[in-house]
Amino acid sequence: MVNTTSRKALWRLLLLVPAPSLGVCAGMIWWPDTAFGKAIFFAMKIWLLAFPLVCFLWLDRERRSASPMRQGGALVGAALGVAISAFIFGVYALVGDRLIDPAMIQARMQAVGLDTVLAYLIGAAYWVTINSLLEEYVWRWFVVRQCEQLSRRPIIAILVSALGFTIHHIVAMQLFMSWTGVAFSALGIFVGGAIWSACYVRYRSIWPGYISHAIVDIAVFGIGYRLIFL
Repeated sequence: MVNTTSRKALWRLLLLVPAPSLGVCAGMIWWPDTAFGKAIFFAMKIWLLAFPLVCFLWLDRERRSASPMRQGGALVGAALGVAISAFIFGVYALVGDRLIDPAMIQARMQAVGLDTVLAYLIGAAYWVTINSLLEEYVWRWFVVRQCEQLSRRPIIAILVSALGFTIHHIVAMQLFMSWTGVAFSALGIFVGGAIWSACYVRYRSIWPGYISHAIVDIAVFGIGYRLIFL
């Protein structure tokens, strides 16, 4: 029988996990280039930030925390980021040209206004510094914690959070590349998400995962720059 704590965690996951995918669908698939689609997209971004805070501060009445690295993990996060980035570069060097069509990427970047060097670099800076932090806050801090309420086995929390993280990215990636490229990328994102969730479980802080995540995003945007501008 599901207890009250588990039921509460399940409802929270149901209310949060679909939100980023709904935002992408509304803003980029269902109603692209419309005020309504953009409004839904930004509303989902606000929901991702606000809903965990409401649960944490108002419903659970927990103390504010900056998720300090009391158990360390910064060097581990950096090392993981470099290792994952090296793997990404290696895979791209071997099969990237067969999985990713530069013309498709360029067309999509033009459609969203990121087809100039300055706009692209500003967008990359946002994704590296802010969006990756928001994703660690959502998928690692909040989703992992809720999954831990549903199962006492840490591996379940790690895999479920990584799966949700991956599904959201699949929705976005299919706009930019072929389904073969999406499948390869999704596998890498799932592994990366699981690693960052494991970092949170190990260190109880979002910062080791964020350090790794930010380094990986720099590598990904570096490849994107080559595809679009070189």
